[in-house]
Amino acid sequence: MNKDQIKGRAENLKGRAKEAVGAATGNRRTEVKGAIERAKGAIQAKVGDVEQNIAREGKKSQDE
Repeated sequence: MNKDQIKGRAENLKGRAKEAVGAATGNRRTEVKGAIERAKGAIQAKVGDVEQNIAREGKKSQDE
């Protein structure tokens, strides 16, 4: 795992928690902030996934 994958997944979990707290307390603003954090985290994790795939493909090319 690379840095973006770890940070993205952590941000995603933090957003999910905030979203759940907002829903449980009826605080729409916290719920929306959580949803935004969750989405940002998912995007960052995907960026990390792409970076890792590129690195893997580069290594495969060098090995051939």
